Amino acid sequence: MHKIIIADTTLRDGEQSAGVAFTIAEKVKIAVMLDNMGVKEIEAGIPVMGDMEKKAIKKILNKNLKARIIGWNRALFADIDESISCGLNSVSISLPVSDIQIHYKLNKTRKWVLEQLKKVIYYAKKNKLYLIVGAEDASRADLNFLLEYVRTIKKEGADRFKFCDTVGVLEPLSMFSLIQYLCKKVNIDIEVHTHNDFGLATANALAGVLAGAGFVDTTVTGIGERAGNAALEQVVLALIYIYGLNTGIEMKKISRLAEFVSKAAGRVIPESKPIIGKNCFLHESGIHQDGILKNPVTYEPFNPSVLGKKSRMVIGKHSGKSGIRYFLKTKGIVSDRTLNKILKDTKHKTSFLKKRFLHKEISFPHSYSIE
Repeated sequence: MHKIIIADTTLRDGEQSAGVAFTIAEKVKIAVMLDNMGVKEIEAGIPVMGDMEKKAIKKILNKNLKARIIGWNRALFADIDESISCGLNSVSISLPVSDIQIHYKLNKTRKWVLEQLKKVIYYAKKNKLYLIVGAEDASRADLNFLLEYVRTIKKEGADRFKFCDTVGVLEPLSMFSLIQYLCKKVNIDIEVHTHNDFGLATANALAGVLAGAGFVDTTVTGIGERAGNAALEQVVLALIYIYGLNTGIEMKKISRLAEFVSKAAGRVIPESKPIIGKNCFLHESGIHQDGILKNPVTYEPFNPSVLGKKSRMVIGKHSGKSGIRYFLKTKGIVSDRTLNKILKDTKHKTSFLKKRFLHKEISFPHSYSIE
């Protein structure tokens, strides 16, 4: 399998999530945290947005991080000039490639897109920039035109092509086929950028990697426009534990980063959100508790210690004798009578109490917790 580079865009596409605006200090801290955990590329923002954005990017650059710092731009000379003025030497540009966006968004033609592409690539390379060229809405583009677009990128001397599933309409098999096709037709580094409108961003990102893409865009917690992007933590853990690929990222640092980004964004992490949700390693089912007590591998796909976490159990309606016996043992109780009473109560009283709670007549009971 080829080497995979995580190109995190929390500070650009993540911040474009409706209602999110990081402070300069928050952007700098997020960049430093990403760098410290081993992320190789950070898309830091959009310089043409103005002085505050440029100030944040300059402060990030002044940290002399190991990661490549990238500025995002429209395919315009003025945008590239703003990136250069920040001190950036790596930039990403983007042009629509679907007829939908070329017509309705730009009111232009395919020919205009290719001509503009050539001009901007020439301008960027003349200024000695590392250049990533994105194809916006590539998933809805005519395949022949998309291939022509990628070949033009290669011919004109850009360093990388970014395939964008801008509105998240692909599924993994289609993503795999498209990326594999482009890899076979054009010898150029490929990056995949996926959105989560149908809940497939992570799956599509992984499919792109399997098809030959060497770079994959992510955001911390999957934050991003509309339904979000491929989540950094999900992509990295899947690459490690499903495909056996080491991305060089220290996952013990992801929980703290996720918490910081979520707080800065004003977003709550759902309890059962994969990898970072607080209930990811919490077990109530009797069958599951019995298995976990015998060997955690029975019901956990990877050791939570890689994230700095622990397996936990909670005694509730679905618990069985194994879990309750373990709980009582931690309290120094070995009475079968007590065990049977608790087992009976959890089976026969929980539903009644939950129903009463829904009617707001009594409080929901505390659960027994085992760590």
